[in-house]
Amino acid sequence: MLHRAQATFGTRLASFFKRYLSIKERTGVMKQRLKNIGLFFLIVSLLAGIIGCSNVANQTANHADEKEIVLAAPRDLAPGEKDAYYTSIITYVWEPLVGMGENGEPIPGLATSWEMANGAKEWIFTLRKGMKFHDGKPVNADAVVTNYKRHWEVSPKNSPFYTLDFKKSYAGLQAIEKVDEQRVKFVFEQPQPTLLYAMENFGSPIYSPDSFAENGDFKGIPAGTGPFKLVSHEKDHYMLLERNEEYYGEKAKAKQIRINVIPDADTRFSALKSGEIMGVIDLGAISPDQANQLKQNHDFSISVNKSSVSHYIHPNGTKYPFNDVKMRQAVSLLLDRKQLVDSLYGGYATPTATMINAMSPFYVEQPIEHSPEKAKKLANEVLQGKRKSVTLIVPSYGIDRYPYKAQAEWVQAVLKEIGLDVSIKILDGAAFKEAQRTGDYNLALATQGLPNMDPYTLLANYMQSHGASNKNYSLGYQNAEADALLKDVQKTLNIEERKKIYGCLLQIAAQDWPTIPLFHDATLVSSNAKLQGLNALPYGVTLPQIERKKE
Repeated sequence: MLHRAQATFGTRLASFFKRYLSIKERTGVMKQRLKNIGLFFLIVSLLAGIIGCSNVANQTANHADEKEIVLAAPRDLAPGEKDAYYTSIITYVWEPLVGMGENGEPIPGLATSWEMANGAKEWIFTLRKGMKFHDGKPVNADAVVTNYKRHWEVSPKNSPFYTLDFKKSYAGLQAIEKVDEQRVKFVFEQPQPTLLYAMENFGSPIYSPDSFAENGDFKGIPAGTGPFKLVSHEKDHYMLLERNEEYYGEKAKAKQIRINVIPDADTRFSALKSGEIMGVIDLGAISPDQANQLKQNHDFSISVNKSSVSHYIHPNGTKYPFNDVKMRQAVSLLLDRKQLVDSLYGGYATPTATMINAMSPFYVEQPIEHSPEKAKKLANEVLQGKRKSVTLIVPSYGIDRYPYKAQAEWVQAVLKEIGLDVSIKILDGAAFKEAQRTGDYNLALATQGLPNMDPYTLLANYMQSHGASNKNYSLGYQNAEADALLKDVQKTLNIEERKKIYGCLLQIAAQDWPTIPLFHDATLVSSNAKLQGLNALPYGVTLPQIERKKE
């Protein structure tokens, strides 16, 4: 250890001496060096003492951190008390009543089983026995009822993950009742045959009732049931997870995991390569180019999976030229989605013309048509031979997570062919949302995940005349047939019939383009080869399986 400390000190001393001489040379007082040499060695001796102390401190810190695994994410995975969920499901702090399987199917979560009654107007859920929240309180029917009352009262409540909106996810809910200590019953006005799909993951979060303040926010760090407890959090800096030793299922492998927030993609990549962090997680954790670089390096591992997130171009349908469906059709026809995916996303993503993600069990593939000739003809019918200046807004988070700057420039170059002169504006999250809300834009690059596996919420948000996304993104979309189909699907008990209706809605969307789908994302993560168990999931990673390899 001593020879390494001496080498480090020698390097720092040489660096200090070099800087010292450089400064003196630039200031033109080289003649003063000999006069000040005594002062210089005094400084050096002080520096040696500082470095020596620093080495001891670092050794102590490193020893203390041996049990801690440090990862990084592009964003804060625990936005805090005012967020709908406080922290993302991918941190494994809280769990839902109904989970999501690898193919989007409902699987047991805190509820082990369920039964449908009264023509799908009633659902009874049975909870696991013997579960406790992190604060020691029991997980029982009373706790579930309290959670649902909170969720209903605060809906819709914003989150960077998914808006919590139980009034849509549980449309027509009349009551949620305690049957006994381990069972709860949901009663609906209309049949809800696809309720399980609406409840997956973010559709049924459960916390200790003591985690909620009177206004529906969280009061301090929430107590969930997951394999990790959140023990410390500094907003936009880090979160510290600790293994829940009382977890009812298989316990997490790591005792502690720290997730640092590193928004800049290059900084994140450098930290991974240098060993400052051991892995990267969350949406856009690592770019395809960076992943391909690491593939050649045996010191790192890459994991990829399909994703429940898709990418779009939102058109402002409230003003010219995108209030004309022909111009929206022209943009869709002109964009070569495969070229985009191959050139900027390394072939990891999947081109699509379908508005909902392929993870949904109700997904119906729509054909992708690429025809510059048709695009030019339609655009000319709208522009009448003139050129039009338009603004493409890009969220800064997209640049942190994805190659959105290059993607925006690609769109800019391509749209010139149909008479659109695109100027690009990069906006922070708040300004991006405000520009969409007020209609102060023409096109926007955006991502959209599945809030749950029933596509009703997403389709209603985008395609209903009064849908939330339709309004908040200034899509200006109106289609009487779509409105009627969205009403019909809520009354349809047979799942196959519902799937047909969703298929009709997706076909309408692929003609009218309320939003223009580009591709389905891939979950792409990386870790140091000294770790094992970090694997990509359709949403998140296998965090409880992460551990250091035994040497």
